[in-house]
Amino acid sequence: LDNLELPEVKASSRRYPFIAFNQDREIGNDVLFVKNLSAKKSRRQTLNDISFTMEKGDRIGIVSKDEVAITHLLDILAGTIPESEYEGEVKWGVTTSRSYLPKDNSEFFDGCDLSLTDWLRQFSKDQTESYIRGFLGRMLFSGEEALKKANVLSGGEKVRCMLSRQMLVNANVLIFDDPTNHLDLESITALNEGIKKFPGSILFYSHDRELVNTVANRIIEIVPGGIIDKRMEYDEYLEWKAEN
Repeated sequence: LDNLELPEVKASSRRYPFIAFNQDREIGNDVLFVKNLSAKKSRRQTLNDISFTMEKGDRIGIVSKDEVAITHLLDILAGTIPESEYEGEVKWGVTTSRSYLPKDNSEFFDGCDLSLTDWLRQFSKDQTESYIRGFLGRMLFSGEEALKKANVLSGGEKVRCMLSRQMLVNANVLIFDDPTNHLDLESITALNEGIKKFPGSILFYSHDRELVNTVANRIIEIVPGGIIDKRMEYDEYLEWKAEN
C-alpha cells in the first residue's frame, strides 16, 4: 500500500455561468395595472377581457395551453406591441423599470455586424471595455469569445447575450418568455438561482416546471374566458385545479 501511486487529478477547466440581477432603485407599491385587456393575433382572439393588478414582491408565473397567447400577453406588457393593436388598459407604476427577454430575440441580432462587446455596449450607460466585458464574462463570453460577431451566434449564445443585457440594465421588473429555451443545464441552474435572489418583481413563462415552481409565488393562467389568478406556488396550483 505504501507504494500505491494515486493518479494525478487535474483541476477542472469547466466554467459555469454566473447570473445575478440587480435593480437601480427599489420598486414602489404600484407595479402594474391591467384592465379589460383583449387582443387578437392573426384574427384569432388570444386575450379576452383580462384584468389584474401586480403588486410589489409578486413573481408571477404565466401559464396556458396556448403559448401564442402567453407570448402575446408578455409582448403587450413589455411594450413591444403598440396600444393601437389591443383593447383595454396597461399601466405601469412610475417607479418601475422593465427589462424583457422575449421568446423571439432575432431583432436584436439579425443583420448586426457588431462584436459582442459593441453589441452589449449599445445598452449600457457605462461604456468602458472592462465593465461591458464583465457582464459578457458572466455568461462565458471571455477573451476572444467577446469579439464574436452578434449575427453568427447559436440559439443558446443569443439567450446568454440577452441575459448579459438584462443583468446590465438593472431594471426592477424582469419579464421572461421561456428563458431556458436553448440553454444547457448549467445555464438553467444559474438562471434559476439568479431569478430566485432578485429583489424586484417578475413576470415570466417557462416550460421548465422546476423553474416555475421554485420562482413563482403567484400563478396566472390564460383561459378562453379571461384568466385564473391564484396566489400560490405552481405545484399547489396544479393540485387546486385537479380538485376544482
